[in-house]
Amino acid sequence: MRSDPRAIVWINGSIRPPEDAGVSWADHGLTVGDGVFETIKLRGGSPFAVRRHLDRLERSAVGMGLPVPDRSRIESAVTEVTRAWGGDLGRLRITLTGGYGPMGSDRSGSEPTLLLVAVASSEPAAVSTVALVPWTRNERGALAGLKTTSYGENVVALAAAHAVGADEALCTNTVGALCEGTGSNVFAAIDGHVVTPPLRSGCLAGITRELVIESAAAHGLVIEEIDMTPDELLGADEVFLTSSIRDVQAVGRLLDLRHDTLPGPGGTPAVHEWPTPGPLTAACAGAWSSAFGADGDSDP
Repeated sequence: MRSDPRAIVWINGSIRPPEDAGVSWADHGLTVGDGVFETIKLRGGSPFAVRRHLDRLERSAVGMGLPVPDRSRIESAVTEVTRAWGGDLGRLRITLTGGYGPMGSDRSGSEPTLLLVAVASSEPAAVSTVALVPWTRNERGALAGLKTTSYGENVVALAAAHAVGADEALCTNTVGALCEGTGSNVFAAIDGHVVTPPLRSGCLAGITRELVIESAAAHGLVIEEIDMTPDELLGADEVFLTSSIRDVQAVGRLLDLRHDTLPGPGGTPAVHEWPTPGPLTAACAGAWSSAFGADGDSDP
């Protein structure tokens, strides 16, 4: 079994060598995607916004019908893995699955699997290129707003974005409103106002999204949560993304893949560009950085 150049793996109670760590062939997270997860930035020997991430992990577990994980056990595991990782920049993924289960959607009632993995990360690029893909997010589905391991749709969308040179994919929901990226929330500056899709759009309640909204308000900049169409996004003055790994990242270019599903060989999608960094993007990034440069769990 190949192991990553450096990985700290904690599974069901202890740190194990990566090459010896694994889950059962019958784990429900593997067979049917019955699991939830969080990704936390590690920097300077500390996990960022860990309280908020664990709060969301619990909400996702409840929404998924999984046993709510013991908070003190996960906190202890986070501390153990973080110490073993050290001060390098990294990402810590916490995954909770339904554990051993049948080869179908029924659950067996077994103990859940708890897995923590720390791997290296890199500083985010200052500017992103995104692709607007033709597939929709179901804002009324059973998993809407939950951070689950059922990421097949995201894999397909991101692969389509990569195929045209973009590094993130944006999707709409079933009523045609802008929703989210495969691993990010999207913001736009329109007529001097910063806006972002509301949670009712089906987007994930991103931790960095939450921090940006809070810190902007503390600096006198109100971010409105409103429905917007893709065309309104394309007409925006600025666009930026937020995520636990990207932080606040300006979007400089968008490739529109909606109308041709995917461009064929030699096909060229419509391109939209924005100057970066825009002033409102910079203001939101500055407010976030000044308010949450420490741990991300205190109030701005």
